[in-house]
Amino acid sequence: MNLDMPKSIAAVDIGSNSFHMVVADTTRGHLKVVDKMREMVRLAAGLGPDNRLSDEAVARAVECLQRFGERLRDFDADSVRVVGTNTLRKVRNGRDFLVRAEAALGYPIEVIAGREEARLIYLGVSHGLQDESNQRLVIDIGGGSTELILGRHFDPLIMESLHMGCVGLSSSHFADGKITAARMQTAELRARQELEPIEESYLKQGWQSVIGASGTNLAIRDVIVANGWSKDGITGASLERLRDVLIKSSHINNITLPGLSEERRPVFPGGVAILLGIFRTFGIDHMRVSSSALREGLLYDLLGRIQHEDVREHAVDNLIDLYNIDRAQGCRVFATAKSFWLQVGKPGELSSGALERILRWSSALHEIGSAISHSQYHKHGGYLLTHLDMPGFSRGDQRQLAVLVRGHRRKFPSEEFDTLPGPTRKLIELLCVILRLSVVLHRRRSETQLPDILIKVEDGKIQLRFPNGWLEEHQLTTADLEQEIIYLKAANYKLKIK
Repeated sequence: MNLDMPKSIAAVDIGSNSFHMVVADTTRGHLKVVDKMREMVRLAAGLGPDNRLSDEAVARAVECLQRFGERLRDFDADSVRVVGTNTLRKVRNGRDFLVRAEAALGYPIEVIAGREEARLIYLGVSHGLQDESNQRLVIDIGGGSTELILGRHFDPLIMESLHMGCVGLSSSHFADGKITAARMQTAELRARQELEPIEESYLKQGWQSVIGASGTNLAIRDVIVANGWSKDGITGASLERLRDVLIKSSHINNITLPGLSEERRPVFPGGVAILLGIFRTFGIDHMRVSSSALREGLLYDLLGRIQHEDVREHAVDNLIDLYNIDRAQGCRVFATAKSFWLQVGKPGELSSGALERILRWSSALHEIGSAISHSQYHKHGGYLLTHLDMPGFSRGDQRQLAVLVRGHRRKFPSEEFDTLPGPTRKLIELLCVILRLSVVLHRRRSETQLPDILIKVEDGKIQLRFPNGWLEEHQLTTADLEQEIIYLKAANYKLKIK
C-alpha cells in the first residue's frame, strides 16, 4: 500500500464551451469516479475580436469556479490538477483572468498546448475502453478546438489540435440563428479546409476503429439514438439525416430534436458541420462515442505523477537522447544546484517539489542548444524549449524551463523573467542564479567532486564561501566566478566569493 497516495484526486477542465470537474477515489492505485460537475459557461463566446474576454464571460467563469472550489476545498494542492484549453491559449487578458479564476477556485490553473490537450484526451478515452490491439482514431470536438489522435493501446502516435470548435463555427456561420443548406455547406467546407493539411498523413497511417469524445459528439450521438437513426454510435447515414433535419428547421430556435438539451442547441449546428467535415474527409462510416475525455485523462496523468510515472520525466529523457546532451554533466550541475537550493529555499517552497523538478530539468537540458551551435547555445536552448512539443508540460512550466535555460550563462536576461507571473518571477530568477553558479563551478566537466560550498542569499546579496585555499588552487574557476560577479551586478545582484 502506498501511504503517500491521497484518498481522492480531482481534475478540472476549463473548456471553451463547458467547465468540467471530476473527483475520483484512488483504490489500490485504481480510480473510481465518485463525483462530477459540469456547467456550460461558453467562455469562447465571450472572446471579442481583440481576443479579450468580456466582463460577462469572466463573471460566468468565476462564479462557476467558485462552486467547483467549494467541492474541492479540503483537497491538497498536489491532489488537484486544473487545465485551460483553446480559449485560454488565445486570450490576451489571460493573466488578469487567471488571477481571478485561481482565487475563486483555490488552485493553480495550467494553460496547456493543443497537442498536450490531445494527449490527455487520448489517455482518458483509452482508459475508458477495453484493451484493444487495433489502431484507433480518436476525435474530440470542443468549443474552440478539435483534436484528432491516432493511437494504439495507451500510446498516441499522431496528435493534432485544429483551430475549429462548435462555438466558433456556430458564431461565424449561424450567428443570427438561421440554418440553410448553403450555410451548412460553407461551414462544412471551412472544417474540411482545416483538415486538409493533415488528411494525407492520417489516411496513410490508417485505423480500424473510430472513437468520438466530449460534449459535441455525445450530444450528436444522443440525438441520433433518441430519434432511432442508429442503434450504436454515429453512422454516416444518420449524420446526413441529422444535417437535413437541421436545414429543414431553418432556425436554431426551431430545433426540437429529442435528446438535444436547451443549453447545447445554440452551438449544435457548428458541431454537426465539423463532424460532417471529418466524416467526409476521412471516409468514416461509423463512430463509437466514449464518455471519457480530457478530464479523465487528467486524472490518470495525475495518478501517474503521484505514482512516480510522470510523463514529463520521459519527455525530458527523450530530449536528452534526441539532442545528444551530456547526461553526466547535467547530473553534476544539478547536484550542486540542489545543494544550493536546499540552503536558500524556504521550507514552504520546497514542500511540493515543483521548483526542485524545474531546477533538475533545466540542469539536465541546459546544453540542449549546443545541438544547433555552441555559439550562443543558451539562446538556442531557450528557443527550442519555448517551441518544442513537450508531453505533460503546461505552457507555464515550459516557459519557466525555457527562461532558466536561456538565462543560465552570459548576460542575465532580466526582460525574460518579466514574462512570468508576479509570484513566480522572483523564485524562478533565484533558481536561475543558482543554475548559473552551478554551471560555472562545473565548467571543467570534471568527475572530481566539489567541496562543500556554503551559499547565503539575502536582499539581492549572494555570498559563496569555499574551504580555505580552494579558490587559490582553482584560478580558472575563480576567474569565471569574477566574470559572473559582473554579469549579476547588471541584474542588481551582488555576488561575493570568499
